Amino acid sequence: MEMISEFESYLIEQDRARLTVLGYLADLKNFSSWFTQTNGEALSPQAVTPTDIREYRQHLQVTERRKASTINRRLAALSAFLDWAVQTGQIEKNPRGKIKSVKQEEPAAQALDKKQQYALQRTIEKDLQVASLRYPKRKVARQRDASLVLFLLNTGLRLSELLALQIGDVEIGERKGTVIVRQGKGNRERNIPLNVAARKAMQDWLAVRPQKASKFIWTAVEDESGSLTARSVQRILKRLGQEAGIPDLHPHLARHTFAKNLVDGGVGLEKVARLLGHSNLNTTRIYVTPNERDLELAVQILDF
Repeated sequence: MEMISEFESYLIEQDRARLTVLGYLADLKNFSSWFTQTNGEALSPQAVTPTDIREYRQHLQVTERRKASTINRRLAALSAFLDWAVQTGQIEKNPRGKIKSVKQEEPAAQALDKKQQYALQRTIEKDLQVASLRYPKRKVARQRDASLVLFLLNTGLRLSELLALQIGDVEIGERKGTVIVRQGKGNRERNIPLNVAARKAMQDWLAVRPQKASKFIWTAVEDESGSLTARSVQRILKRLGQEAGIPDLHPHLARHTFAKNLVDGGVGLEKVARLLGHSNLNTTRIYVTPNERDLELAVQILDF
């Protein structure tokens, strides 16, 4: 559909993340299907009215019983589509107007609790021991995997930031270290101090990293000239997570865990925001919102 293709190009020009673009397109196709089925005509910006948007929101809430976060995401995608239509002169104004999103509880960050972190740490250590004793040819790859996961947990880097790191971006001394993130979200650069665990993880990997490797820090061991892919990192975390009893371990969960540990340790939101590369402090407030585990512990004080 030419209209959808043009909207996709617009989103890419707006420098939207690829996953965001794909999500918006999927949500717009969902609205298009509902619109055609409900009104008996094909979707076009000129045909969308405020009543359509209110009815669609009602349909998602009552008929499909979608979560507030899903409804609001789909409304955001529709608004972006209609904003594009305004900018390209197809309609005079966005018909969504003052139609509100669905109110929802402030989302809490999903992070590993202390027990899960302990289990993951122990799994990593056992994985290295087994490789050293039984599978020496796998030792380098296993050290890379261990260092990568521990580095993520102690720096809070985004996956894209991790994979973009080059040798010159890390400085490690006897008592301190720093990693420079040159390609952060919004092309913002930031410096992240490295704690003892992050420095050790990096040093352990650099000690065995293939000499012919590419300029990127995290490389494929089998193909020494190639850097790791996002899919490879996801597989590494999934493997170690499953062994530790954490089947849904993924890079962003490691980032959330880093931030939650800081907040729980009394670090102020301004500092946490700087470390994470957040431009808006409200984005960081998710880490002070109690999650389900926090609430469970809170009500246990009433047990008697």
